[in-house]
Amino acid sequence: MRSATRRKSRKNYFRAPIHERRKQVKAPLSSELRKELKKRNSVVKKGYTVKVMRGSHKGKEGRVIRVSYMKRLIYIEGITRPNARGEDKPTPIHPSNVVITSIKG
Repeated sequence: MRSATRRKSRKNYFRAPIHERRKQVKAPLSSELRKELKKRNSVVKKGYTVKVMRGSHKGKEGRVIRVSYMKRLIYIEGITRPNARGEDKPTPIHPSNVVITSIKG
């Protein structure tokens, strides 16, 4: 049973074990995939193709190269930012800001 109390809900969210955090890394499916899979959203996995819908990288599409369950973030191929040394590092994006366009890895 889930608590309706904000305090307890936040506590459960931040103290969630890794197997529950995996379920929280979900993203909505594109309209074609919704019809095909008869689902609204899905857990994001490495190799899926996603399209960024919000933020400074809006409109970019790429393959998921890494999923961080501990931080609940995904890393997409081609979306990078320079670090202090000037090297390009993948930019983390929250999965709610993307749409899954293809699940074939």
